[in-house]
Amino acid sequence: MQQRSERVPGKSPIAALLAATMLAGALGGCAAFRSVEPSSSLAATASPGGGEGGRKAVDSLAERYETNPGDPKAAIAYAQELRKNGQRAQAVAVLEQSSLRNPTDMELLGAYGRALADVGNFQQALDVLTRAHTPDHPDWRILSAQGAVLDQMGRHNEAQRYYETALKIVPDEPTVLSNLGLSYALSKDLPRAEATLKRAAAGGNVDPRVRQNLALVVGLQGRFAEAETIARADLPPDEAAANVAYLRDMLSRENGTLKGGRISAADGNRRG
Repeated sequence: MQQRSERVPGKSPIAALLAATMLAGALGGCAAFRSVEPSSSLAATASPGGGEGGRKAVDSLAERYETNPGDPKAAIAYAQELRKNGQRAQAVAVLEQSSLRNPTDMELLGAYGRALADVGNFQQALDVLTRAHTPDHPDWRILSAQGAVLDQMGRHNEAQRYYETALKIVPDEPTVLSNLGLSYALSKDLPRAEATLKRAAAGGNVDPRVRQNLALVVGLQGRFAEAETIARADLPPDEAAANVAYLRDMLSRENGTLKGGRISAADGNRRG
């Protein structure tokens, strides 16, 4: 099946960057914000191109999958490795075929929905993710993934309801809180975004990307020195400084071009 991107028109570079850094424990994570292209959709599990080792892993899992294409676990593992190597459309094709053979396997449907989101097929991703759990047995990871997809579509209020439902199942789960915080940022409520991300980063053994998201939101409010300090908790000083410089440049360019009916993240904070 040919994959069709469903990108939301008119999304600013800053908004695209915020959306691209969403963690959604089920969507596979993200890179530090400087390495995410503003035009990207959902972040992949790793950088494209795994070198010789990555190709060998793909070949090994491809053989396992082709030996038993009806095995959903083999399909999921193969698709995950394909995504790691930047072969996102191929991952969708593998999971689509496997889901046709296993239409009620919820783990497989969850993986398929995430992969669809990864290539920008947001409405189809929502449809599939809805079938990946049931109202009487909700999966918080799927709820968070659904929220992330809705945020990509600009439906932030709906997305926040999904995150809040997930948090009823796993209170203070950092990945959900991180996505909720970024959703508030996309809604131009930067103080609330910052408070939520601080809550996400407060727990022990937190994914470093949560703190990078906090640094991003602090930087969006013009507090660049503080953002760099936060980023240095997990990055070398030169990388933290480069991240903040990248963000400062993006804000400068966006503030110079977004006028009239559309306001920048920084403007939204001043008016909020």
